[in-house]
Amino acid sequence: MGRKIFISYKYKDANVRQLEQDNPYHQTIGRDYVDVLQILLEKYGNNINKGEKDGEDMSVLEDATIQSLLGDKIYDSSITLVLISPNMKDPLLPETDQWIPWEVSYSLREQSRNGRTSKTNAVMAIVLPDANNSYEYYIKEHTCPYCNSRTLFTGRLFKVLSVNMFNRYYPTFSTCIHHDANNRPETGECSYIPSVKWIDFISDVEGNLQRVERIKENIEAYNIKKNLKTIVENY
Repeated sequence: MGRKIFISYKYKDANVRQLEQDNPYHQTIGRDYVDVLQILLEKYGNNINKGEKDGEDMSVLEDATIQSLLGDKIYDSSITLVLISPNMKDPLLPETDQWIPWEVSYSLREQSRNGRTSKTNAVMAIVLPDANNSYEYYIKEHTCPYCNSRTLFTGRLFKVLSVNMFNRYYPTFSTCIHHDANNRPETGECSYIPSVKWIDFISDVEGNLQRVERIKENIEAYNIKKNLKTIVENY
């Protein structure tokens, strides 16, 4: 049976790797990656719902309106995929006036409809390559030459994403002796929202979906923060 999957992304982010397309003059944007993703996901029988109403000003919307716009889209989904791209954040706007943070927040909440309450979605961050085909704006590999650990620059993300990464209640740490005792890399599934490169996701779509479903099955192990306004005010 196919899953219902919600995709959150920055529609017009053009600082991404150019996709091979029929029209060589078309500038690839975040939305084009969603089209590729939709084909891959539907191949496995999944149903897709897409986020972000491009160009709609959220600053004038009441909370009830946002809930109405997003609630129905996300309510019956079980997985949310968030496309990480270099310009996903608009630095001139508060996070509460941008679509992606609200979409993630609603994905993490339980919602009630007609006496039925939905569960928190499994969530995965899919990192798109930038215009130079690099992921290093967010993921830097092999930052330790001895244990091959990697660094995620979570501070570049929306807060609702970053606070739900490295959020396991009882983390386990690398035993590599080449790290400071207070700065050891976490091991295992250390984040409720794990990060995966685009190239790795599309090479094993089903395996990655199963991965976040397994994390969700162990949801009690994670300190999940869901209320967007509280997160923005306190973190």
